[in-house]
Amino acid sequence: MWVLVQIKKIMTSESLKKISISELVPGMFVESIAEQKGKLKVTSRGKVTKKGIVTSLKKRGVTAVIIDPSKQFAPEEAEPEVEPVEEAPPPQEEPEEPAEPAPKREVSFNEEVSVANKLHKKGKSIQKTLLNSVAKGLPADIAVSEFSNNLVGSIDRNPNALLCLTKIREKDDYLLEHSLNVAILLANFAKFIGLEEEIVQELALSGFLHDIGKIKIPDSILHKPGRLTDQEMNIMRDHVIFGIEALEEMDIPERMIKTVGEHHERLDGYGYPEGARGDEISYYGRMISIVDVYDALTADRCYKAGMSSQKALQILLKDTPAKYDRVLVQKFIKCIGVYPVGSLVKLTDSTIAMVVRHNEGSPLKPLVKVFYSVKGNHYLAPEDIDLATSNTKVTVETAVLASDYKIDFNTFFEEKIAI
Repeated sequence: MWVLVQIKKIMTSESLKKISISELVPGMFVESIAEQKGKLKVTSRGKVTKKGIVTSLKKRGVTAVIIDPSKQFAPEEAEPEVEPVEEAPPPQEEPEEPAEPAPKREVSFNEEVSVANKLHKKGKSIQKTLLNSVAKGLPADIAVSEFSNNLVGSIDRNPNALLCLTKIREKDDYLLEHSLNVAILLANFAKFIGLEEEIVQELALSGFLHDIGKIKIPDSILHKPGRLTDQEMNIMRDHVIFGIEALEEMDIPERMIKTVGEHHERLDGYGYPEGARGDEISYYGRMISIVDVYDALTADRCYKAGMSSQKALQILLKDTPAKYDRVLVQKFIKCIGVYPVGSLVKLTDSTIAMVVRHNEGSPLKPLVKVFYSVKGNHYLAPEDIDLATSNTKVTVETAVLASDYKIDFNTFFEEKIAI
């Protein structure tokens, strides 16, 4: 219970907040630009040390920003010569040729979810072909980079569509789905903490390829329903080495191979294959280890049902700072939310809904898509309800799993939502 309280504290008292540019004052920390007019995009973050920075943002057309209240500081303590909020260069005076490309078009969840669903299926197909090639010792001549770029493109348009699909699972497809889901979650996490686009692309591909070595592990060990023996565990650990070897043959950049090679390392030195400790583990290695464990804990396997997202986040937080980077885990919790997109919740009116979008100012009151009546024991026509609106009396009662109510959510999602 204590850990769950800490998670909710992270999401509420320390959550990011969207404010208008007129509310921005020195002493605040800007995480990202929320709204901006014009074609010239500003994408920086940092401390607001003086009023001139606010003025500069206004001139660039910024109308709203996301701030982190937990990083508020006293302006007089900041160094006046450093302006952490970078400004874009002035546009060229040739309107027919803008200095920078137009901002990427954001689309609604309902518009993007069909595209994301097709992309998700394609990802499983590519993963299957890739694994078969590695298993047979054949050249893995597959356009995985292009695919991971398409994943990031969907996240740019509307991250919630692909995040939702990380919750649609088939027990027999774990190996295919897990790597795909880690790619999606890791790319979204990278964008959330403000990493550069090139790094986001690299991390998406790293996630997609991180478990490629498991294809060389015997099925009797890979799918064993019980605890592995010490000898079996040593064989299982070899999947990281097999994966590194496969990626080297694919001519994957060294930095990405390092990230993949660290996804089972732990800060206390009890991870594998190297038993790296503390600072020996890279920043991206720390990120992928968090995402990998989270998705594995919440996944349905042939021998066990996945746990709730809340329970998985509790485990991650409990294992900091011994195993996982505490600051990164806290940021991941903020990124995922108490009620992650795609997860199911029971509302106080006895209906079941899927979380569609977080509300930054009200993390415990997301936008949901209601689809099932517990009282009537039947499906409903999907309806979006924003629990943060003042005229909505319904609230979240608890997080649930589809299996709790014997709901075939995968089929319903395919037929009624991802159309």
